[in-house]
Amino acid sequence: MVVTAIVLIIALTGWIFSLATSAGPPTTRQPVPADVPPAAAQGPPLIDVHGPGRTADGLIEWSSLIAERTAVDPQAVRAYANAALIARDAWPGCHLQWNTLAGIGWVETRHGTYTGHVFDGTRLDPDGFAKPPIIGPPLDGSGSFAEIRDTDGGALDGDTTFDRAVGPMQFIPGTWAQLGRDANGDGEANPQQIDDAALAAANLLCSHGRDLATPEGWRDAVFSYNNSNDYVVKVRDAAANYALNQPAHR
Repeated sequence: MVVTAIVLIIALTGWIFSLATSAGPPTTRQPVPADVPPAAAQGPPLIDVHGPGRTADGLIEWSSLIAERTAVDPQAVRAYANAALIARDAWPGCHLQWNTLAGIGWVETRHGTYTGHVFDGTRLDPDGFAKPPIIGPPLDGSGSFAEIRDTDGGALDGDTTFDRAVGPMQFIPGTWAQLGRDANGDGEANPQQIDDAALAAANLLCSHGRDLATPEGWRDAVFSYNNSNDYVVKVRDAAANYALNQPAHR
């Protein structure tokens, strides 16, 4: 599939997670099971995901303690849970849990807080946008990178020669054009906005009728994001940590 082939380029984010560290309060860690799929984290309350505006804001109270215990930006917790609730409505057979999205967000950009440059970090602003925008290296065929020529005239990544992965969930422009969704109610699907990015990731994971409640479905979904066994293990471990209400490994 063209989408799968394109999305595999999201795999090329070792530039992000190889140097990053995950901040969080000291905690007594529980051992992390190796189960696939990982256990579900504490589920969010049901909210009206079809309502106006930023529906994730309906999860503020629920997310506060989880964010504190897991050391995940509370906006990111809400974005992942909001996307999982939308997936529950849109793709009921998918059984996507928010902590799987969180596992991917941790591996990709530490939930929108890491750009790949040690001294040039980023953050989520009050509206959930990565500031400064997260833009990966050019996919120019050098080193371990595939070559993907520009598909969007540089509109999303500022590069008119090659595509680059963008935003907290690291989509390339060609993939975003197919999967991008507006989840914060501003009328625009923007890969730099955490709600939109999380919903696009849910759209990818739940595609092709996958059931993430099964080992095969969960692995296939995460492989569609990045065709790497090491990546799958990292996502699984992060998701399993969040199910235990503790930070992912540093």
